Amino acid sequence: MLRCNNVSRLPHFTPQLCQRRNLIGFVRNALGLDPPPSPDDPTPENRFHPWDQSPAGDLRERAARIRALAVCPVTGKEINYTCPLSGIPTHHSRTAWEQDKQYHETKKWAILKKVNIYEHDLRSGRPFPEFDFPQELEFDRTVNMTNWDLFFYTRQFYSMDTEFQLAAVTKMLSYPITIASVLHQFSPYYLNPKGPITLEGLKSLAALRYTLYPFENKTAAATKDRPVRIFILGARAEGLLPGHVWKQLQFLFPETAFEIHFIGPECLVNKEKHQYVSSPTPIVRRVDETLAFVYHTDYFHVYHEAQDFFPYDPYLDIFFCFHPGFGAPESTKLWLDKSMAGLLETKCAIFTTGFNKSDLLRDVNAVVDKYGSELDMLMEPTKNVYGSTKWELNDANPQEVYQFNMYIAGFRGKRYHAIEI
Repeated sequence: MLRCNNVSRLPHFTPQLCQRRNLIGFVRNALGLDPPPSPDDPTPENRFHPWDQSPAGDLRERAARIRALAVCPVTGKEINYTCPLSGIPTHHSRTAWEQDKQYHETKKWAILKKVNIYEHDLRSGRPFPEFDFPQELEFDRTVNMTNWDLFFYTRQFYSMDTEFQLAAVTKMLSYPITIASVLHQFSPYYLNPKGPITLEGLKSLAALRYTLYPFENKTAAATKDRPVRIFILGARAEGLLPGHVWKQLQFLFPETAFEIHFIGPECLVNKEKHQYVSSPTPIVRRVDETLAFVYHTDYFHVYHEAQDFFPYDPYLDIFFCFHPGFGAPESTKLWLDKSMAGLLETKCAIFTTGFNKSDLLRDVNAVVDKYGSELDMLMEPTKNVYGSTKWELNDANPQEVYQFNMYIAGFRGKRYHAIEI
């Protein structure tokens, strides 16, 4: 920002001009008027471009990929027509587009348009002040975990006044803050019947909070001889997030050190070679003395059977599976055999998310159907308070839209089995 006390460095600025601008600013503030909008500010109008004519080359490539992969919901033929309302290829022809009554009556194009404008905003080159995240939590401040708005306000994030800013930041923060919302003492999830947390869930979360809040438990400090471990199974995008994003989780528990263990063949990417990294030993990257990333590039059951993570401790360990696909046909066997059996053996809390309600219910039901007598539900399936607000698109079916981490549930291996007497 140019300041009037630097006019000597800027010969084209005169004292009279600065005085005039200061007067205008004073009048605006006195009247409570918003500053004039910048032409760079994102709006649905200036961020809208048909994808096949997009100024962004990768979005033109996505349009071509949609045409190659998807089929028209009306005719079952290839997609050759771009919806003029959303700017995304959706139908075989204009006739098919006009005949799709469900598409128009449900205004599905409106959500597709959001997908379009959000993607163009991220590629617009505008400043992104919303990514200037706050640092340590001030000792005299309390964080409100009720929802995104109150969390951002009480954590003193940049004021996100537009849907574009909210979409960009919530997609990035959804993973760490979803974890934080489950663990935090002011969690937005309550005990049944007012909330989705079961009695067994309360027991598991109470054990973890006993460690996370040592000053409230006089003996906790003596029992905590290692960092809290957060295991993220099937990690993909989670492993790509930079350290300062995950640090927002640690800031909420300033007395606790964390190790985040990313597990799975896609958890680590060599960005220069554009390929996944495979390593026979864990790869450790330390952010600072309170936060470390550990990458394990094989499946969880491999490390579990080798006892690499032993001993597990319900006071110090927790598992998260973001959009795992427990019940998806292509991945059910991989998840529900050795990996799920190993997860339940740990007796630690396990939380999972889904792209939407049906996606989460499919995963939870698949686990319950196979292991129902061996597990306790910790959190009934519910809407995730900290799901991403950014709409995403399935290129193989452009009318299928979703948001990351929209729903969440939790379970754990049964600790006390019934005994017949």
